[in-house]
This record gives sequence, C-alpha cells and structure tokens, in this order.
Amino acid sequence: MQAQLSDDILVLGGTGKTGRRVTERLRAGGRAVRVGSRRGDPAFDWQEPATWARALRGARAVYVSYYPDLAVPGAPEAIEQLVRTAQDAGVERLVLLSGRGEVEAQRAEQIVQDGNFDWTMVRCSWFAQNFSEGHFADQVAQGEVALPVDAVREPFVDAEDIADVAVAALTTPGHAHALYELTGPDAITFEQAVEEIAAATKRPIRFTPVTLEQYVTAMRDAGVPPDTISFVSYLFTEVLDGRNASTHTGVRDALDRDAGDFRAYARRTAEAAGFGVPA
Repeated sequence: MQAQLSDDILVLGGTGKTGRRVTERLRAGGRAVRVGSRRGDPAFDWQEPATWARALRGARAVYVSYYPDLAVPGAPEAIEQLVRTAQDAGVERLVLLSGRGEVEAQRAEQIVQDGNFDWTMVRCSWFAQNFSEGHFADQVAQGEVALPVDAVREPFVDAEDIADVAVAALTTPGHAHALYELTGPDAITFEQAVEEIAAATKRPIRFTPVTLEQYVTAMRDAGVPPDTISFVSYLFTEVLDGRNASTHTGVRDALDRDAGDFRAYARRTAEAAGFGVPA
C-alpha cells in the first residue's frame, strides 16, 4: 500500500552525485525525505511532466538537480513548468543546483527567483567526483586520462560540500534568497588533478591532452549518445575556457568552514578504493 505522503523534503535527482548525498544526510538527521527519480514512489521523470504533481504533493522543501544539466536546451522551460507545479503543490522552500558561467543555468535561476519560494541557489562547476563517479572514472581506472583541455585551471568542488550546503539550505534558517557559489579552495589544472589521484592511489596514472575531435571520436566509438557528446563538447569548448578559474567563499559563507581541497578528496577516495583500483 502506498504510504501517505507527509510534510517532508523531496530530492529531485536523488540518486545522482549530489542528490544521493543530500538524501543520505537528511535521513541520517531523521528527516522525512523522498527520492525524486523514475524509480521513486511516486515516480518523478523529467521527461514526463505528468509525474511531477504527484511527486511534489506534500513536500515542504525541494532540492532540484536537473538532469542532465541546466545548460542543455529546454532546461529553463522545464524549470519554469516545475516552478508552477511546485507552487500549486504548496512548496515553501526550493534549493536549485545551478551551474557557474552557464547562461541557461542563470536563466533557470531567475525563473526560480521569480517564484513564490524561500529559494537558495547552489552554483557549481566541475565536481571532483567526476574522476571517481562520472565522466573520467573509467579512464582513471585504466591508468590514462585523455581530455581536450590544456592549462586551464578549475577549482574542483567536492560533492560532499555541495550536499552539506544543500542540506543546510533545506533544513535551517538563514539561507533564504542566498546565492552560494561553491568551489574548492584552489584552482588546479586537470593534469595536476590526475597527478594528485596518482599520488593518492600510488598507481601510475598519466594525463594526455587530446583534440576535441579526437575526444568526440572516442566517445562516438564507445557508443556515447549524440546528445551527451554535444553536451560534453559544450562543456569543454565554452564553459571550460577559464571563466570559472576563480575561487569563491560559498562553502564558508553557508557553513562557516573552509571548502575541502582536491588532495583531500583524492586521498579519501583512494582509501575507500573509489578510483576503481586497489587503495
């Protein structure tokens, strides 16, 4: 029998990198939480707006992680429809995972800000966990990370920090109408990131720069869907152009503590055998 929905928190994207961590923290804190996903109960599917109202019913607060990314075409329109549905459902607090330096993401932010919520923006770029749970994990495990990047620097943000900020915004006062731009404390190159992982795992892992054409061909040969190839190409050609190299104090502003650095992430993940190789 379907359990009666209560005045609780809905985590959209609750099985993803940040949503899973947000859900774990909320449950550990004794909060009533529902996971918004296609396999959730009730189900939530970004491609099926008819599922949204039932998933949102009874939710006081919502964490929104849009799939695949707010930068893709149609994302602002989806967020606009979600905002209307959430307002009709009586949602009071909405926390949006947004993107740094992405025009479409900023459009989505404005749509949420225009809604009738105590909103919080959590604006991020590249996650450290992309090397262990995302795009680059297989390459790390195989010992070579080949990417179409040069010396551009990125202040990789730890998904653990993102989750901590999101949970604070969902459950504690003082975060309404706040925009937190989250980064790590230092901007490093992708090559330096791979070097940190190699040192943490005590395994030879090399970084190899390639052209975008070579990278696209490799993705196509691996059977990556065209939409994903287009999105990844956008990230490497437009977003990863140095616009996000600056660091910000968003983690400290939200949590009154420093953000975790990439070395700490690499060591912690290696100790848990999280790079696909023995620690």
